[in-house]
Parts: sequence; structure tokens; C-alpha cells
Amino acid sequence: MELGELTWPAVAALPKTTPVVFPIAALEQHGRHMPLLTDSLLLGEVMRRVKLTPVAAKCLFAPLQWLGHSHHHLDFPGTLSASPRVYLDLLKDLATCFLVHGFSRIVFINGHGGNVTPYQQALFELKQHYRDRRDLLLVGLTYWEAGTHPTDSCPGLVQTQMGHACEWETSMVLRLQPQLVVGDVATVPEVPHGRALAPGYRAWVMPDRSEPGHIGAPAAASAAKGEALFAHFAAAVAAYLERVVNWDGSWDD
Repeated sequence: MELGELTWPAVAALPKTTPVVFPIAALEQHGRHMPLLTDSLLLGEVMRRVKLTPVAAKCLFAPLQWLGHSHHHLDFPGTLSASPRVYLDLLKDLATCFLVHGFSRIVFINGHGGNVTPYQQALFELKQHYRDRRDLLLVGLTYWEAGTHPTDSCPGLVQTQMGHACEWETSMVLRLQPQLVVGDVATVPEVPHGRALAPGYRAWVMPDRSEPGHIGAPAAASAAKGEALFAHFAAAVAAYLERVVNWDGSWDD
């Protein structure tokens, strides 16, 4: 069910256990070869495919939120970003609208790495505010972490993890809108993920890691890999939403 296509009485009549799904993405630089809207385009396609599955009739989907937290990309022109607290409060307010109207299951489906910390903190703060509501399920999921590793269903992948304007993202854009990919990706050099003092956390901005603005191996990308990745991620997100629909109130689900 699409929120934007319903009247308010129709929304009011829905069971209050209906999961309310907020897709959240970004508009930011994606290297010299990929469009600024990459994250929103890719999450939009994942969600389009999810909406073709049976779980879609059991969920209420808000429009995709294209503005994300992308301050770590601001050295690259064209990037649009909300500062961390502004973005966090935006997410809290979106969820609160439905909590005020009695809904009890909120799901952020994320398509941008920079959104992870803000959306998790937003959910954490909401739960503290509604700490006595045992009926609440406040969850978030980044689509490329939704299920098993994509190499299980996408043979030939070079990368072992999501990068930025990388093999995975470039493949999906080649499948979706190849005209938006600039130049011959086969000539784009790999930028390794690096160690970054792991397992500790290191704060960073993109120029610390990559002069061109991408991380990963775009030269290994193909439209065929992109199709396999879309199918894999959409199936995993749909399966997760089924878990939300079927949640029985326990901690062990």
C-alpha cells in the first residue's frame, strides 16, 4: 500500500499493527563515473521489486526520502546533506507522526551508509521516549545487509562488501539506467577499502579514503551482476518485512 495514494480515512482504518515502511537514501557524489542520485535510484528499485511481492499488501510504504546525512561527501560538488542532528530529528518526526496515530511498527529501509548511525540513534531515542510501550517494534535495515551475502546468489562478484560507486552499485546502475554511467567503467581504477585501524572505529571524510570519490572495484561491474544483486536484495528485504508483519511481540524473533 502506497501512503501517498491513500486518503486519511483509509489510513485511519488500517490495523495499527500494519508496518509503516520509510525508505531512506541520499543524493551525494558517487565518483567521476556515477550519478549523484545513485543511492536513491538503487533503493527505489529494490523497493519497487519488494512491492511486487505478497508482503507489500500487508505494509504501508511512505515515499522514498532522498535527502540523507552525507556530510562526509561535502568536499565533492553536488552533494546535498542534512547535518546529523537535523537528519536524526527528521527521522524521529517521520516515525512519531505514525506513533501519534496509534501505529506500532516502524521500519526504516536504508540505502546509504551515512544514514546508519542517525537512523539507529533515532530509533533508540524514540524507544526511550516510549519506553513503556511493549507493543512497539522500531526497526531499521540497510538493504545490502538484509540477508545472506550476495555471493551466494550472484556468482562472479569480486568485492566481498559494499563499497561506494563500486562493483555492486555500478552494476545495479548499469542494469537500471546505463546511460547515467559516465565513460568506460572497465578503465576505472580500484580503490581498496583499506583497514582504517579496524576493528576500532575511525572517523573519516571521503578525501581521507579516495581522491576520485569511489571505493571498490567498478571495473568489475556488469548489468548482469546488477540484475542478480537487485533480485537478491529485494528478496531479502521482502523476507525481513514478512518477519515484521509476523512479529509476535517476543525478543527472539
